[in-house]
Amino acid sequence: MTPSPTRKRVLLVTGMSGAGKSTVLRTLEDLGWEVVDNLPLPLLDRLLESPPPAAGDGAERPLALGLGVQTRDFEAAGIVARVRHLHDAHGLEIGTLFLDCAGAELERRYAETRRRHPLAPDRPVTDGIGRERELLVPLRERAERLIDTTALRANDLAAQVRGDFAGDAAGAPVLSIMSFGFSRGVPRNADLMFDMRFLRNPHWDPVLRPGTGLDPDVAAYVVADPAYEPAVSRIEDLLVLLLPRYAAEGKAYVTVAIGCTGGRHRSVHVAGRIAARLRREGFSPTVSHRDLGIATQDSLEEPRRAP
Repeated sequence: MTPSPTRKRVLLVTGMSGAGKSTVLRTLEDLGWEVVDNLPLPLLDRLLESPPPAAGDGAERPLALGLGVQTRDFEAAGIVARVRHLHDAHGLEIGTLFLDCAGAELERRYAETRRRHPLAPDRPVTDGIGRERELLVPLRERAERLIDTTALRANDLAAQVRGDFAGDAAGAPVLSIMSFGFSRGVPRNADLMFDMRFLRNPHWDPVLRPGTGLDPDVAAYVVADPAYEPAVSRIEDLLVLLLPRYAAEGKAYVTVAIGCTGGRHRSVHVAGRIAARLRREGFSPTVSHRDLGIATQDSLEEPRRAP
């Protein structure tokens, strides 16, 4: 059978045990890759023959295959030959990422985790490291990319993988902007929360009370508060600064919660304005209004301030 011609990106992730393969695979999975670890090699053809799953936007998900000495029927030279055959016979491009690490650092990691080396379950870990290095020579020589993780922490390695393998939009956090009412509890999943109760409350204007922050007259009332523009513009600037940092740290979801007392007027308008600014800055937020459909109650609102 012929491997699926629709697969455009396949990456073998291999290297020394303890060098960070699990970290790399988790990071690629967060970036939207399909990840398969330690697949028995006789099943490789069947996997490649199957149509690749689509991502949420319908695009093809690239495939990352984790291989190592723990993989059933592992034989490095045979894997290299198989990859060469898939390229020559079917035009399938398979890249290789090799993770290396100094022996002394691998020894330290095994001692710290109290794990046994897969090739030395009843011998010193140095024996297993040396034997594994010999077995992996063909894959190391064939690898297009090599990362030495000796001096890298897990977070550093994940950041390097994101920088190397994230596409233009891949890896960006799923960004949500939510309005809510404090009187009905704060959202549990909020990463950043901003309180709009310092602004004038349209609830106390009988004409505006039935409306929401989506209505122009309510929005105009909120915007007219002298504190509105300096406060909201600073919040927007803060988010523009912080969101790329969340992406750099590999955060998959970011929820920004904008609250007022009832969740119908001030927070609704401000959430919409902030989302519009973020879209102009190149982000793609989704907006939800948790309490927009709940009837207002005087007893839940803060006392009306004197004009």
